[in-house]
Amino acid sequence: MFGIGDKKISTESYKGVRDFYPEDQAIQNYIFNIMRSVAESWGYVEYNASVLEPLSLYKSKSSEEIVSEQIYSFTDRGDREVALRPEMTPTLARMIAGRIQELPAPIRWYSIPNLFRYEKPQRGRLREHWQLNMDIFGVSDFLAEVEIVSVAFNIMKKFGAKDQDFQIKINSRDFLDDVFKKINIDEGQRQFVYRLLDKKEKMSDDSFRHSLITLIGEKRAEELLENLYFGEGLFTMMNESLSAKRLNHTIQMLRKNGVSNLVFAPTLTRGFDYYTGTVFEVFDTNKENPRSLFGGGRYDNLVSAFTNQSVPALGFGMGDVTVRDFLETHKLLPKINSTTKLYICVAPEVNMEEVYKVAGTLREGGINVAVDISGKKLSDQLKSLDKRNISYVSTIGEEELKNNKFTIRNTETREEKSGGIEEITSFLKNI
Repeated sequence: MFGIGDKKISTESYKGVRDFYPEDQAIQNYIFNIMRSVAESWGYVEYNASVLEPLSLYKSKSSEEIVSEQIYSFTDRGDREVALRPEMTPTLARMIAGRIQELPAPIRWYSIPNLFRYEKPQRGRLREHWQLNMDIFGVSDFLAEVEIVSVAFNIMKKFGAKDQDFQIKINSRDFLDDVFKKINIDEGQRQFVYRLLDKKEKMSDDSFRHSLITLIGEKRAEELLENLYFGEGLFTMMNESLSAKRLNHTIQMLRKNGVSNLVFAPTLTRGFDYYTGTVFEVFDTNKENPRSLFGGGRYDNLVSAFTNQSVPALGFGMGDVTVRDFLETHKLLPKINSTTKLYICVAPEVNMEEVYKVAGTLREGGINVAVDISGKKLSDQLKSLDKRNISYVSTIGEEELKNNKFTIRNTETREEKSGGIEEITSFLKNI
């Protein structure tokens, strides 16, 4: 029995998650369909896994913030520490390692898993979301970077975004490592510098400078800032560095391939400790939604945590929450009709068995059909269409059944089409 005594259970969902009513699910399906279509057009194949993983998987491979503050974890009845996955990449690396001898390189996989993090709910961040993960394994050449960033760009364009609607920022941890070596930042300090750089956009310039000086000393801090603010000219200064040449080649090839909104961002590091090389993020340029939308990077050492074999890897994760915010901000969400193509309203005292036969024939022909079985007056049946978003309606009475001739009407344009069941089926299939 629901409720306690006379007290009713709240209709509110758990804080930080969403209920998907049909209209919301339709938008979610639209977003996922775009993601899937682009991923598969580039030759990526879909995989999935359980939302449950051993907590140890994240303790060693995720960021400190995720492990200490954001993971949903519990001890199961077998006294095992279990977590709801906060990200997909460690799971993916585990799966790839498990069959690495069987999988021909390059390996191109994608998934749209749901993920869980105990975060403060706010615009763009919830405690549960879905995320497109696209990854390529077995390619150490910079062409993997060119492909992955191009796919991300392609998805944004498929959603209808213009180049000026978003910006792709790119950097390389290898390249930053070479900069750190140049100014003698100790290897033990570099991970802390990465984490500080990752937070830079959320800090004032003075606060960032003070934190950097505290971490590595005033002289090295000033040298680092001088280098980082030199922009793409830093590639010239680091002309002997293989990482600089690689990053420069990646940027130039992407621009030649039409990714005109790509910019070098020397302080971009991304928050995960497993990134080893190129990192990138896609940002909304609209003043109403000025934020990072999604990103990714190279993580060549992650698979080796599960196997002795070294496997180069690169990928990104694109969350559904920030994508929907972007589409709404830029007014790019299309009108989404119901998956039901035809709604049949039933006249009084009609033979329902014959109506069901008509509907069945239409379904056999590939048309999604709903029959009104409410028993309401015909006028009320037709009025209900205002809230259904169904493209076509037909009213069936004894005359239509007797003559085997039906009329369908477009609920938006009011245009009509009449004919036999075969003709109606053919028409609906081809629109």
